[in-house]
Amino acid sequence: MALAHSLTPLARTPKLLPSLLLFAPRATSLKSRFVHAPISKSSFFSLSLSAQNPKPFFRPHRNPPIRCLFTGIVEEMGQVKQLGEVDDGFVMKIGAKTVLEGVSLGDSIAINGTCLTVTEFDAAEFTVGLSPETLRKTSLIELEAGSMVNLERAVQPTSRMGGHFVQGHVDGTGEIVSMEPEGDSLWVKVRTKKELLRYVVPKGFIAIDGTSLTVVDVFDEEDCFNFMLVAYTQQKVVIPMKRVGQKVNLEVDILGKYVERLLSSGFVDSMKSS
Repeated sequence: MALAHSLTPLARTPKLLPSLLLFAPRATSLKSRFVHAPISKSSFFSLSLSAQNPKPFFRPHRNPPIRCLFTGIVEEMGQVKQLGEVDDGFVMKIGAKTVLEGVSLGDSIAINGTCLTVTEFDAAEFTVGLSPETLRKTSLIELEAGSMVNLERAVQPTSRMGGHFVQGHVDGTGEIVSMEPEGDSLWVKVRTKKELLRYVVPKGFIAIDGTSLTVVDVFDEEDCFNFMLVAYTQQKVVIPMKRVGQKVNLEVDILGKYVERLLSSGFVDSMKSS
């Protein structure tokens, strides 16, 4: 459910100096460290990205099926301040303002649509831990110091429901294949796997980097779908800052999964025969 903004080129935030890294000044992006770094049996990279039976170097959070909910209405864009290894984990520190209002340790914040837990915070920034599985399954691996990210706090019972039900559990990623302006709006086409595209329907909901958006068309023969960002939304979310070829996090509408599950379980047939 997108609100969108003018196509005046957005000023890219300058990359922060490598000195901002906590413990690894040699690399400012997760992707460069995970994909290009030399791999040894004892290294963080070999433990986290081993193709054969990967074994996390630390125990990931085991969340219940639904621990919190989001609306997909981005509250603000934060900036990645620091990335680095700490003890046996990997952390990311993000500068923010709005989402820090009333925050507590253990609270959930969606970062580009990925539900993560606050482990530290002060008046200007907060820290989250990242598991290898999260980096394997989401576009967060492409972040670096200076990157802008979408932020949203978990919804409260008294909150206005402006988007749709978003769990913050990323189903997979898509690749931006085109970005075309039309007036002050922006058309974006994304390619993803067939397993995810089956849940994407024209005029249906989808969360892209945590932003609740409406699908315009689905192109099954291309494994693609598209959506439009109006001028206002372009100023409020990170998607227009990305380039063709970059990844976006995708979370499909949970209702489609429930319907598929009911149909495959024979629920409809049992109702007819009862």
